[in-house]
Amino acid sequence: MRNLEEIKAPIAKEMDEFERKFRDSMHSKVPLLERITYYIVKRKGKQIRPMFVFLAAGICGEIKESTYRAASLIELLHTATLVHDDVVDDANERRGFFSVNALWKNKIAVLVGDYLLSKGLLLAIDHEEFEILKIVSDSVREMSEGELLQIEKARRLDISEDVYFDIIRQKTATLIASCCAGGASSSGAEPDKVKIMKQIGEDVGIAFQIKDDLFDYESSSAIGKPTGIDIKERKMTLPLIYTLSNCDKATRRHIINIVKNHNTNPRKVEEVIRLVREGQGIAYSEERMMYYKDKALKALKSFPASEFRDSFRDLVEFTVSRKK
Repeated sequence: MRNLEEIKAPIAKEMDEFERKFRDSMHSKVPLLERITYYIVKRKGKQIRPMFVFLAAGICGEIKESTYRAASLIELLHTATLVHDDVVDDANERRGFFSVNALWKNKIAVLVGDYLLSKGLLLAIDHEEFEILKIVSDSVREMSEGELLQIEKARRLDISEDVYFDIIRQKTATLIASCCAGGASSSGAEPDKVKIMKQIGEDVGIAFQIKDDLFDYESSSAIGKPTGIDIKERKMTLPLIYTLSNCDKATRRHIINIVKNHNTNPRKVEEVIRLVREGQGIAYSEERMMYYKDKALKALKSFPASEFRDSFRDLVEFTVSRKK
């Protein structure tokens, strides 16, 4: 299994250039904003999403200036949603660093999110990237709807598997779908190719989210986050949903009682984790994750062989085998 640096090799030069363009796209004459955006850029993650944009463009045609704008637009809008999410969740950390709201308080964090959103919209409008703007705007709408659907359903803890997939398709998968569709569109690909690439991205995004769900049931030393955090936050993820759907009524009542009323008790949370493991919730979730990964890779084979396609394949494999 190749590491991220090896996977990135065909687009390494473009990714370096993208980082410069992305920093420039955040520029402001307001010193406070400059400080905050510099902080945001310095704590960037693995940059998997822009990698999908550039690899999709390479697979479908050629990487153009439009591709850089697609990647920057997606990162600007995605970063805006993350800043706002941290306010909504009252989160003090993001990727092991203090969140913007933890350092500069909620009011400034909301305004920074609004600023990033406006910069993304202007980047697209100023260069008449209307097709890419439509692709990404649809994603932001779906992400908001998915988040609200999850909040609505979480109150009753009655999420079915179908509703769960609706939520993660909107919350997580839609953004990776827009990366792949945006990259394809930026390369000048035909609409049918853009559609195929969008579906590939959606399937990858679903597998990506299931992998995140599974981290909740793994040792914290391996992933650097508290075991059982989703249970503590009363989030209904696939391993738990499957277990609740396939256990006896007494066990179901017991688990729901813990999640509702004892979700801050470490011993009780450990008990839920044990019941999920015993109830095959982990094995089932891994099976579903691999189904969506394999579906994406099968569709990927419809594109001509290239180093971009090889790296895209390996990036998909990385999303389901990553350690955090």
